[in-house]
Amino acid sequence: MTGPTWEYDGYRPGEERLRESLCTLGNGYFATRGALPECAADEIHYPGTYAAGCYDRLTSEVAGRRVENEDMVNLPNWLPLRFRPAGRDWLTPDTAHVTEHHQTLHLDPGLLERRTRFTLGPHSSLLVRQLRLVHLADPHLAALRTEFTAEGDAVDLDVEAVLDGTVTNSGVLRYRDLDGRHLDHAEAGGTAPDTVWLRCRTRTSDIGVALAARLTTGASVTHVEEAHRAVQRARLRLLPGGTVTVDKTVALHTSHDPAIGDPLRAAEDRIAAAPGFDELRESHAAAWEQLWRRTALEVPGEAGSILRLHLFHVLQTLSPHTADLDVGVPARGLHGEAYRGHVFWDELFVLPYLNLHLPEVSRALLRYRHRRLDAARQAARALGRRGALYPWQSGSDGREETQQLHLNPRSGRWLPDHSRLQHHVGSAVAYNVWQYGEATGDTDFLHGEGAEMLLDIARYWADCAEWDDHLGRYRIRGVVGPDEYHDAYPDAVRPGLDDNAYTNVTAAWVLTRTLELLDALPEPRRRELTEGAGLESDEPARWEDVSRRLHIPFHDGVVSQFEGYGDLAELDWDGYRKRYDDIRRLDRILEAEGDTVNRYKASKQADVLMLGYLFAPAELHALFHRLGHPLDERTWTATVDHYLHRTSHGSTLSGLVHGWILTRARRADAWSFVQEALRGDIADLQGGTTGEGIHLGAMAGTLDLVQRGLTGLETRDGALRLDPVPLPELSSYGFPLRYHGHWGIHLRLRSGRLDIAVPASHHSPVDVRIGDREMRVEPGKTAGLVLPE
Repeated sequence: MTGPTWEYDGYRPGEERLRESLCTLGNGYFATRGALPECAADEIHYPGTYAAGCYDRLTSEVAGRRVENEDMVNLPNWLPLRFRPAGRDWLTPDTAHVTEHHQTLHLDPGLLERRTRFTLGPHSSLLVRQLRLVHLADPHLAALRTEFTAEGDAVDLDVEAVLDGTVTNSGVLRYRDLDGRHLDHAEAGGTAPDTVWLRCRTRTSDIGVALAARLTTGASVTHVEEAHRAVQRARLRLLPGGTVTVDKTVALHTSHDPAIGDPLRAAEDRIAAAPGFDELRESHAAAWEQLWRRTALEVPGEAGSILRLHLFHVLQTLSPHTADLDVGVPARGLHGEAYRGHVFWDELFVLPYLNLHLPEVSRALLRYRHRRLDAARQAARALGRRGALYPWQSGSDGREETQQLHLNPRSGRWLPDHSRLQHHVGSAVAYNVWQYGEATGDTDFLHGEGAEMLLDIARYWADCAEWDDHLGRYRIRGVVGPDEYHDAYPDAVRPGLDDNAYTNVTAAWVLTRTLELLDALPEPRRRELTEGAGLESDEPARWEDVSRRLHIPFHDGVVSQFEGYGDLAELDWDGYRKRYDDIRRLDRILEAEGDTVNRYKASKQADVLMLGYLFAPAELHALFHRLGHPLDERTWTATVDHYLHRTSHGSTLSGLVHGWILTRARRADAWSFVQEALRGDIADLQGGTTGEGIHLGAMAGTLDLVQRGLTGLETRDGALRLDPVPLPELSSYGFPLRYHGHWGIHLRLRSGRLDIAVPASHHSPVDVRIGDREMRVEPGKTAGLVLPE
C-alpha cells in the first residue's frame, strides 16, 4: 500500500487510548475505535462502536440527587478475535512478550494495519498481521482480516471470535458513577456453521440493534452457546513458516435504519450477500478515492499530513451517508464517549468546510436542527419567551441535554453546571443556515426550513432584549458566553452574566440577516412564513431597533467580554504557571483551591475574539457601526492583545480561533497557535482527553483555516470573494470547491500567484473578486492573478 499514513511503533500501554481514538475507522453511519481485537475493555484498552444518532437515556444517583443523562450508546463489540497456542493462555501485548508491534493507519484507502510478533518459546514466535475496514460504500459492513504466521516451530492455534453484547458505556473515568448499562434483552445464535448473530435493544429509547458475523478460516468453525455473546471457535494448524488467514465480516443494523423491517433479518441478509475481504477492500478503497477527490486539501509538509488526518476523521464522522440520517455534529466524533456524544455548537466550525465540498451533508445537519425546532420553541416558552431557544447540548429529540452537575476531577467535587445558559448556540445555528445558503445558492432550503429557523431565533433574541433607560440601549441578561469559565458574577446568588459582547453582537447579526431574508422572500412565501409563525405586524420594526441598539460594553479602550468584566481582578498568571505544569483548566485548579475563576479576568477560550473568527474585518466593522460603536483597527488590535494575554486555552478550539485571527492581526505570532490547533489531538494537548474522543470542531476548523482563513474566502452576493494573507509556513496550498452547482472548481495558491480553474459545464461563469479587482471565469477556463506582496 502507498499513500499517506499515520503510524505508531512499539507497544506503550499509556498511549493505547489515544491511539485507539486516532485509529478509529468509520463511514458516517457507524465507527469503531482502533482497539486491538484480542483486548477487552479495561484501564488500558477501550473498544467501542457507535452508530450516529443512537442514544439512550438513563437516570443515576449522584451526590444525593437523581441525575438524568442521555448517552451515545456503546453498541455490541464486533471486534473480538483472540488467539492462543493450544492449552496456553490467550495472547495479548499485556500478558505475553512482544518483540514487534506496529500500527499503520492508511488514510487514502481507509485501512488500519497492525503487525505484532509474540514470543512463544526460545525458538518460536507468532506473527500477527491484521487489516481492518469499516466499509465506506456499504455503510452497514465492516471486516477484519487476520494473518497468523508461525516462525520456528509449528503451532496449533486456538482462535475465538465473538460478538459481545455485555458492553457498557464506561470509557470516560469521570462518568463512571453514572449508569452506563444501555443494552438489554441480548440474544445470540447461529444461522450457518460460519455465521452467528446477536441482537439487543437499548433500555429506554428501545432501539433495536442487530449484528451478524461470518468467520472464514479454512478450518471447521464451531458455534458456542453463551448468554449475551455470539461465540465462534476454530483450531488452526500453522506449519513452520506457514500462514493461515482468518476473515471476520460483520453487518450492523438498527431499527432507526430506513427501508428495513427487522434489524436482525436485515443484518443476516446483508452478511449472506457480502463478498469476501478482497472484494470488500477494493470497493471500499474506490469509495474513498471518490471522496478524497471531492474534499482533499493539498498542503505540503508536516502540516499537510496532519490536515489529511483531520479530514479523514471528519469524513468518517460526517460522510455522504450522513445525508440520509437524522443526526447532528457530535463534538467528539464517533470516536469515544466524552460529552456523551452530544451535539454542541461545533457545526459552526464544521459546516463552513462541508458547505463547499459536501453540501448535501451540510443540509442534512441543518435539517437535524430544523426537526428539533419545536423543541427549541418549547424551551423558549418555558422561559416566557417567544421564538426558539436551541439547547447547548442536544441529542436525540432536541431537549436540553446539558448535565446539571459536573465533576471536577482535581477536587473530586460535583458542582452545578450552568453551561446551558450559552444561548448563543441559536446564533450559531442561524449563522450556519446563512452560510450554507451563500455557499450553495440553495434558495429552496433558505426560503423554506432555513427561514423558519432564522425567524424563530430572531424572535427569541428580540424578546430577550430589555430596554435600559439609563443606558438608552437594549440589554440581554443572564447568559454565559463561549468563554465558559465565567458563569456568574463574584459572590452572586444566581448564575448568568449581562451583555456578553459575543452574544449581543451575534444576536444583532441574526436580527439583521433575518430582516434581509424577509425582504428578499417572494411575497407568497413571506406570507406563508409570517402567518404560520403568527408574526405580529410590529415585530420586524422591533427587530430593526434592537439590531441597532443592543448594548456592547467596553473598558480601557477594548471590547468587554461582558458588562462588569473590567471590574474583575487580574490573575497572577506567572505564579500559576510556576505552580502548575498545565493551567489550561484553570477553572478546576481554582475551584480545588477554594477559589473561583469568576473573580478574575481569565478566559478558557476565545469569546470576544470569536467575532473575528465568524466575520471578515469589513463585516465586523459594519456590525459595530450599525450598533453605534465604530470599531477601528486600533481598538480591535488592542482587544486582541488584551484577551490573548488572559486566556488559558482550555479548549482545542482556542488555538484555532487565535491562529485564525492572528494571521490578519499579528501574523508573526499566528503560527504558534496554528501549530497548537494542528497538534491538539495528535499530541493530546488537553491531557488525556483525546483518548475519550477526537475534537471534531477543532479538526474541521484547521481545514477551514486553510480554505477560508488564509484565502479570505467569502461566498457572498453571488461571488467568490478572496483576500489572501501570506503565512510563510503555509504558503502553498490548493483545494477543490463545489459552488453554486459547479463541481470541482480548483483554487491553488503558490509563489504569490492565485489560480482558479472552473471545470467545463453548462453552468454560468463564476464571478471572482479580489480586493478591487473583479473577473469572470468561464467554465472550462483557468484564471490567474499575481498577488501583491
